[in-house]
Amino acid sequence: MSDAAPATQSSHGEKYLFWACFIALIATAFGFMVRGVLIDEWGTQFGLDDVEKGQIAGVGVWPMGVSIILFSLVIDKIGYGRAMAFAFFAHIAYAVVVICAPMVLAPEGASAAEIAAGKSAGYWMLYIGNLIFALGNGTVEAVINPVVATLFSREKTKWLNILHAGWPGGLVLAGLLTIAMGDIDWRLKVGLIFLPVLTYGIMMLQCKFPLSERVAAGSGYREMLQEFGILGALIVTMLIVREVLGSVFGFSPTIQWAVVAAVVVPFGLYVRALGRPMFIFLLLIMIPLATTEIGTDSWITSLMEPEMATLGMNAAWVLVYTSFIMMVLRFFAGPIVHKISPLGLLALSCVIAAVGLLALSKAAGIMILAAATLYGFGKTFFWPTMLGVVSERFPKGGALTLNATGGVGMLGVGVLGAPFFGLLQEENVTDHLKQEQPAIYEQITTEKNSVFGPYTAVDPEKKEELPAAEKTTVDEYVLLSKKATLATVAIFPCIMLVCYLALIAYFKSKGGYTAEILAGHPDAEEAAKFTSGSEGPGEA
Repeated sequence: MSDAAPATQSSHGEKYLFWACFIALIATAFGFMVRGVLIDEWGTQFGLDDVEKGQIAGVGVWPMGVSIILFSLVIDKIGYGRAMAFAFFAHIAYAVVVICAPMVLAPEGASAAEIAAGKSAGYWMLYIGNLIFALGNGTVEAVINPVVATLFSREKTKWLNILHAGWPGGLVLAGLLTIAMGDIDWRLKVGLIFLPVLTYGIMMLQCKFPLSERVAAGSGYREMLQEFGILGALIVTMLIVREVLGSVFGFSPTIQWAVVAAVVVPFGLYVRALGRPMFIFLLLIMIPLATTEIGTDSWITSLMEPEMATLGMNAAWVLVYTSFIMMVLRFFAGPIVHKISPLGLLALSCVIAAVGLLALSKAAGIMILAAATLYGFGKTFFWPTMLGVVSERFPKGGALTLNATGGVGMLGVGVLGAPFFGLLQEENVTDHLKQEQPAIYEQITTEKNSVFGPYTAVDPEKKEELPAAEKTTVDEYVLLSKKATLATVAIFPCIMLVCYLALIAYFKSKGGYTAEILAGHPDAEEAAKFTSGSEGPGEA
């Protein structure tokens, strides 16, 4: 894996590198899909409640934000090739650790204490394995986003959307494979990750990476940090510290704030800039955006399982179907963006996503397909179009502002979004039980803690000990809870819609949305003619 190839490398070399990046993104989606399909099976085998499953789903996401941002700080120094080598070995390590998790479970005939200890150890192996995988995924994102933005600097939003068709494409492929494999040992399904990982690893060995757009234009490192600013550093550091020191290691809020200050204050003294206001605004929007897309996708298989079971279908078909819609539409993002502008596309997507989530929460039977279609259309353009907007508006921020946007999204959904899904489900179930079935409530609930504080959960083992009729009652409450969760999440795209409409109004007052071009970039004269929405100052 070679770095710093001339920006004018051949078209064949550019496309080969692009497809290597595309397959690397497919690999990240494989692990995501397999985890979504297996999370309930892991819950049964390792005795996990919904919040613990949510924590495993979360750790499969939030470390991506850490590695995206940390590698973005040094990517121009260490080189894209070395970063991709780290991602390759992280993906391999993930598969090995997770596949070995059942080995720590207690054998038959063991004592209750040994069984509990084995399940706890298994939980931590799943947790650590998914953490490693997420770090590798984040490194992939830290590389491929600035590489593609550099290769196609005149049409960033279009090509970032095409690149990110690899994500739903990977979900579709992995989903079809896992469904086809049926009820075989789940460890074989985890092993599917080796297919795309070995493919992109071999391809990357033959690639030459370009200088980033920022470096090619001669923009300094400190200028990049100033675009990100003190506020950007504060948001990122708070999310990372809250999860790592708070949730994982259990340190007090005082220690957490001390660590935040120890990071942000020196950074602020060096950069002496709060960060670009619009960039900070977009950074905050990424938290509900990521929760709407990735947070929902993390849980959609589990959430729709009861309804899909009534149709005699695997619940993974919902995610496969919506991902197929995303994959196809992202290849056609260019003409759509040219017609209505990136911000217009994002605002329209919010409306469709909100309606789709509400429809999913109410749908039954074959209507699930129609509701899933709406949701699939709604979520399609969120992530890559946001990256395109940030890349076009803040090119001086280089890899940092571009990747921090995705990083905050990953951190937000991992630290808050995925556990929030689990908490909503547990609270919906236990609240109904407490009000309507107090005897069952007292019999099967237990007190636990999460990032949101103490909560009451249904103990899966105690639930299994209930008589058949009472167990059916609890299952009915679980079904209602899962559907109510989707309705609650529809609030997030509504919040985003208000934000995008405000940005559209702002750009209209300035004459229209246009891409910023770095003076000194080799393509500056040509690129200055390009805007995402039009040939001149376009409509936002």
